[in-house]
Amino acid sequence: MTDRPPLPPFTRETAAQKVQAAEDAWNTRDPHRVALAYSEDSVWRNRDTFLTGRAEIVAFLTGKWAREREYALRKDLWAFEGNRIAVRFQYESRDAGGQWWRSYGNELWEFDELGLMTRREASIDDVPIEEADRRIHGPRPDAERGRTLPLR
Repeated sequence: MTDRPPLPPFTRETAAQKVQAAEDAWNTRDPHRVALAYSEDSVWRNRDTFLTGRAEIVAFLTGKWAREREYALRKDLWAFEGNRIAVRFQYESRDAGGQWWRSYGNELWEFDELGLMTRREASIDDVPIEEADRRIHGPRPDAERGRTLPLR
């Protein structure tokens, strides 16, 4: 197995790097690439869904991005300590019927010594929005890195 730097224990700088790396990976919408950041036996709670292991993570993300079209994500570091990071995020997507959604959430992450995420707990709420109200368009441009999104 190879390391997935940055490694714990995290500093403010390395925790922020880990969060940005996760945002960048998720914005590829490539389930196999994203799953490599998680340990082989990683456990998740995503809303009301519970998963264990990379194969289940890949299957879950494949279905997610089939339903959540034009998915674009922003993550912000909320807190960190040792091998744990707390994140808040927003993403936008549209469903098969064309309705746009903004999803607000919080994640709790725990990492092993190799920098692989062993635990992810996500609580997420969805709000319908008009296409004209979108503010997240594709991956974050370099000029926006480190900026926090407004709550509304």
